[in-house]
Amino acid sequence: MTQTLAAIYAQVPSRVRSMCGQRHFCGINRTLAWALYWTLLTFLSGGLLAPAQAGAAPQENSPRMTPVVRAVQAVAPAVVNITSTHVIQGQYLSPLEQFFGPGFGMGPDFGAPSPRSQKRESLGTGVIVDGKKGLVLTNAHVIAGGDEVMVRLLDGREFPAIVRGADPDFDIAVLEIKGPQNLPAVRLGDSDDVLPGETVIAIGNPFGFSHTVTTGVVSALGRTIRNRNNAFTDLIQTDAAINPGNSGGPLLNLEGVLIGINTAVDARAEGIGFAIPVNKARRVMADLVDSGKVAPLWLGLDVQDMDVQTAMALGLKSARGVLISMVFPGTPADGAHIRPGDILDTINATPVRDRRDYLDILRNQTPETKLRLGLKRDGGAVTAEVVPAPFTDESARTLMEKRWGFSAMQTSGGVVLSSVNKQGPSNFLRKGDAITAVGASPVRKMEDLLQAFRRERMAGQVLLQVMRNGKGYYARITP
Repeated sequence: MTQTLAAIYAQVPSRVRSMCGQRHFCGINRTLAWALYWTLLTFLSGGLLAPAQAGAAPQENSPRMTPVVRAVQAVAPAVVNITSTHVIQGQYLSPLEQFFGPGFGMGPDFGAPSPRSQKRESLGTGVIVDGKKGLVLTNAHVIAGGDEVMVRLLDGREFPAIVRGADPDFDIAVLEIKGPQNLPAVRLGDSDDVLPGETVIAIGNPFGFSHTVTTGVVSALGRTIRNRNNAFTDLIQTDAAINPGNSGGPLLNLEGVLIGINTAVDARAEGIGFAIPVNKARRVMADLVDSGKVAPLWLGLDVQDMDVQTAMALGLKSARGVLISMVFPGTPADGAHIRPGDILDTINATPVRDRRDYLDILRNQTPETKLRLGLKRDGGAVTAEVVPAPFTDESARTLMEKRWGFSAMQTSGGVVLSSVNKQGPSNFLRKGDAITAVGASPVRKMEDLLQAFRRERMAGQVLLQVMRNGKGYYARITP
């Protein structure tokens, strides 16, 4: 023992010693008071009842030094916890919400309002992929809406970070740590050689528990999951435990090499998680770092939804897939000899349910990636391989004039119409009208309008928000 009991006892305040002999101590019975007293003695002795010396680290050849342990030790310093803070101006919170946090309380009318600015934080994970430049890969939804982003390393250091780029269609974001260089970094692997059944490791920040390690196996490859706005394709499925806060963290193989970025979990079941393959994440990261965005792609097709009547007319048993109505000359689809009247059934074995699904799947593809299309033609099955081409602004402008019947330009007052085709679907609009939104997507610059057109170009009807002479109204067009 480093100190005698008498010496330790002398350090305990006399008031505390006297209380331990009384019947009650702040409403606690004497037995519990003595237990607290001995706990205090143990604390003051520097761990009197604990072993005098912590166990030594295992030797390199110890059976405890498994491949998992070695991989974690090598990569954990490069895994960061991410805190994204969003400042909400002038929100009224109840007293319970002010004390316990936003969302806690008995309703919006409970208690007195508090108009002060409030901060809301979201937690996630990231991994350093370039130690010299301080670049971090994570999910776009981890930092979405954040005004301030902070990263914390395993050694406790904390630094601010800036967002170099983020793309919600891929759920990938790239951060740059503003601080010291030569940080630890993970090695990037090749997700094309991932094997179903191989052991994988996830490191993350689930529910705020920093640098939590879980293991599992690769359950399947090439998975597709959908939400209301997107389709995410080519995902790695794993049964490693992934929970809220793991988003953006690394999925590693036994060599400690990054093979994926953990992004989602199926809330309906346990042991079903998904990761973005590192090859796709690498290509998206390169575009985000170079230009701040991922180049949009297209095949050069117009498609329309299948219905029962169309399927019957074509001699089909079910209304699956989309009907190709137009193939634009000089495009990848034209080069692959795809024809109007073909039915596009699958893309890389992922079923195409309707034209919205087709666009969602295509938005989640990266440049120079070959796609395998499953087609039905003349009652038989046909396959075609095609590499998407960049959907340039020039191509989008030209097609927008044909389909929506107007052209637009950027001005100091926003995006305004420069010409309107009086024979087109928007003939009720006027030159000089300002387009402020397409559907729910705001339009502040020409890039926003072209991106909205790429997303809605096959829709049967499009809702525009238009400003004319200082007044706003909605305009519905049916291309």
